[in-house]
Amino acid sequence: MKVRSILADVRKSLGIAVWSMVLLFPLMVMKVSVTRGVAQVQFRWNFLPFVGIAGFVLSFAWRIALEWKDRRGNNKSEGTFSRVKAWSGQYFARPAVRTSALLALLSFVIAYPFLFGMYHTNIMITAFIYVILALGLNIVVGLGGLLNLGYAAFFGVGAYTYGLMWKYLGHSFIAAGIDPGWLFWISLPLAGIMASLFGILLSLPVLRLRGDYLAIITLAFGEIFRMVMQNSSDITGGATGISLIPRPWFFGHKLPPPQAATYIYFIAIVLVIITIFIVRRIEDSRVGRALEAMREDEVACEAMGINLVKNKLITFALGSFWAGIAGVIMAAQTTYINPDSFTLWESIIILMAVVIGGTGSIPGVIGGAILLKLLPEYFRALAQYRMLIYGIAMVLVIIFKPDGLIPRKRKQYTFEEKELSK
Repeated sequence: MKVRSILADVRKSLGIAVWSMVLLFPLMVMKVSVTRGVAQVQFRWNFLPFVGIAGFVLSFAWRIALEWKDRRGNNKSEGTFSRVKAWSGQYFARPAVRTSALLALLSFVIAYPFLFGMYHTNIMITAFIYVILALGLNIVVGLGGLLNLGYAAFFGVGAYTYGLMWKYLGHSFIAAGIDPGWLFWISLPLAGIMASLFGILLSLPVLRLRGDYLAIITLAFGEIFRMVMQNSSDITGGATGISLIPRPWFFGHKLPPPQAATYIYFIAIVLVIITIFIVRRIEDSRVGRALEAMREDEVACEAMGINLVKNKLITFALGSFWAGIAGVIMAAQTTYINPDSFTLWESIIILMAVVIGGTGSIPGVIGGAILLKLLPEYFRALAQYRMLIYGIAMVLVIIFKPDGLIPRKRKQYTFEEKELSK
């Protein structure tokens, strides 16, 4: 029986290998090159055997992985990974070890821009921006259970708030002898408020929608925002965008680009810490409990006396606020914005960070955002296969880790009956 089973698996893998060669033939074998306006097709036949071998091996590995998943589902507490996880949990539960680890991590984060160059500092700033965005979207998706595919629009609202303030007020600041770097600090809270207002305006017409319909409406809102910014050339600069946006100044001194990047790096760290603290407080508050109840069952939530309208408005407003602040940091870092920076793909990246990391989990969301932003930067040789890699990663996480890489650990309450003293 075992031999027959192996032969059947081999036949299936051979079939998959043949289909892999057929389906991936235009992508892996055919290469179109344009020379002096003439397109030529080059056939890379040496790639074809590798595609077949990869399809055969990966199909075998996939089948073994599915069998391992089924066995692991029945014995979750008996695996090596579970024992290692339990041991590490006990080890890091000690206050001295936890404090030492946090101090070591904090020391590395502070020394990072001084140990590495401006390039790596800018990459890490981008990662921190997406951490803030992912934590904000986690309020909407992870706590409230509202699928938002137009989150990049609120990101754009924050960036354009800073950009438009520089475009129309920057010259006035310079003429009055005021450092234009102050516009950054003025824009930070203002951009968050503006994004919150847009979030409330979006939530008003979709209060009774949920699921796919809510996703479609938010997706449309994101595209409407991008098209309005692109076609309002008299106000926003249109497709050209807004350039020469000033970086924040340090106590009245304009910093050169390397020092400015370090300064923005530390600003981003502080904002990430503030975001984590506030999101954590929201989770443990009455509002957070109401949002979780709304995510689980809106009908039961309303039957218990929770105001759904109020909670949905709060959800969109809180999530949008952090997107607006992240937009200001992005505009200050790049000194240039245009509508193509806030497409649907940006919303999908942020949502993937939440889903892959762990919906509702603050450490998971942080890890997912950093992972999705750092890996493409350090694997630029695979840039043309980025969408394929993202798709494969999503499938693997959904099948093998449906709760995310670092799932949320719910609080558990146990009641112990005390013995009455005689």
